[in-house]
Amino acid sequence: MSQNDLETIRHSTSHVLAQAVKALYPGAKLGIGPAIEEGFYYDFDLPAAISVADLSKIEEKMKEVIKANQKFEKIELSKEEALKQLKAADEPYKIELLVEIPDKNVTFYKNGDFADMCRGPHLRYTKEIKAFKLLSVAGAYWRGSEKNKMLTRIYGTAFQGKEELAEFLRLKVEAEQRDHRKLGRELDLFSFHDEAPANAFFHPKGVLLFNKLIDFARAENTKRGYQEVMTPLILSEELWHRSGHYDNYKEHMYFTKVDERDFAVKPMNCPGGLLIFKEKKYSYRDLPLRVGEFGRVHRHEKSGVTHGLFRVRTFVQDDAHIFCTEEQIENEIVSVIDQVFFTYKTFGFKDFEVELSTEPEKAMGSKEIWRKAEGALAAALKKAKINFKINEGDGAFYGPKIDFHIKDSLNRKWQCGTIQLDFSMPERFELTYTGPDGQEHRPVMIHRAIYGSIERFMGILIEHFGGKFPLWLSPVQVKLLPVSEKFFDYAQEIKKELADNGLRVEIDFSAEKLGYKIRQAQLEKLPYMLILGEKEAKEKLVAIRDRTKGDLGAKLLGQFLLMLKKEIDNRRENVV
Repeated sequence: MSQNDLETIRHSTSHVLAQAVKALYPGAKLGIGPAIEEGFYYDFDLPAAISVADLSKIEEKMKEVIKANQKFEKIELSKEEALKQLKAADEPYKIELLVEIPDKNVTFYKNGDFADMCRGPHLRYTKEIKAFKLLSVAGAYWRGSEKNKMLTRIYGTAFQGKEELAEFLRLKVEAEQRDHRKLGRELDLFSFHDEAPANAFFHPKGVLLFNKLIDFARAENTKRGYQEVMTPLILSEELWHRSGHYDNYKEHMYFTKVDERDFAVKPMNCPGGLLIFKEKKYSYRDLPLRVGEFGRVHRHEKSGVTHGLFRVRTFVQDDAHIFCTEEQIENEIVSVIDQVFFTYKTFGFKDFEVELSTEPEKAMGSKEIWRKAEGALAAALKKAKINFKINEGDGAFYGPKIDFHIKDSLNRKWQCGTIQLDFSMPERFELTYTGPDGQEHRPVMIHRAIYGSIERFMGILIEHFGGKFPLWLSPVQVKLLPVSEKFFDYAQEIKKELADNGLRVEIDFSAEKLGYKIRQAQLEKLPYMLILGEKEAKEKLVAIRDRTKGDLGAKLLGQFLLMLKKEIDNRRENVV
């Protein structure tokens, strides 16, 4: 079944949802009810609050409509006729939408005694809806604006068959169990507090994981010829006017005043990198110049869209900017693509999708520059033999971009890495280099991030692995479980030896029984446990438990160390 067919099923089911709600809650007003990637939703202005407990009642009413096998009929009306109909039905939100439609005529779809203004398409009959489920209830501001009324949004999903629906629901339960916000608390990685909304507080184990991501990226950058810089968090407002961010991004920025001067907290790192480039004179022989920055940025996100580590108001980007000649663009982008794929594969991601995003509605620079930049990115993708889709109108305001989507262990897609080609900012900041002809030339700027945001990538990893990180990433790699206080000293000896070999180790000093200690270590999802009792202390052994394979038997500590070293060197992902 094509995606279009699935969207038709889901959109038709959203109409049946609206029909059921109108029947059950007289006075309910209709908002919008589109098909979305995982299903559909419909927004309602309801006379009374509802909860998840009410969804089963709504589902039963929907089943009645489906069983009645009502026909979806397309009706075309003039805007005047449509306005009369919507006024008679007392549908203020639909009237607001109608007024903005430029066409002279609009379409409604009618089934039974229900009609909704909609472009369609729809199924022929309600009985063609074979498998659906209502999922959740949430609040949603009308048209996404906090200035408007909060409506009730009911989410659902629909599939062609019951098997597909069952698999979706299974994965949904699995996703809830892997929710990074839940696991972040359970594994003591991070927390959130009202004192700093939508800002993560990282605990020691979370910082260990955070720094492992940075260490890996920094090492790869060094191998690939990047230098590293650091730029300030707060820069003058004038700079953001010059870069174009003020005109194109100010609603997401924080502003402040220092010594009677206007400043902004940086939402992006690039202007600071441009200022550093201007500090020196460069020759064509110095290019390409690859400069990385693990820079913290702040962006004002509405409270309704923040979500754990996935959408926060401050985060660290694994940013880099490459200054090069036009002739070097293709090779540099191919090199970045190689680094992107190498990084994702190392972290256990095997499936990728690539998009080329083109000129958006709000864009800096001439059409000629945009076509030139889009052509250069397409040429680099073709040279790298990468299949890609065109994502019309989704480029950055300063240039087109390549976006990388990864698929996790639950087959969900995440947009992470990006490569953006920018002819505009080097011109705005009057960057130059001396060419082989002795004349001044304008460099091209490539913006690139591979994780995108360290915080967001960390959240993706938590859910991808279900908290069971591969050994090399795990904040605690080995937990020592002495069976009684008599073996605490032996545990300390083992810990020192392991720590001296670069491993991250904890000891369970509790007075609990061994079975309880093992269960606790399992809940912490630690890769390895070493049980230390009388036999182990006497024979200088360690009894090894793997979190998935269970008991591996007793070995000399040296043998265990070799086993761990091999696993770390292979960076074996351990997804369970």
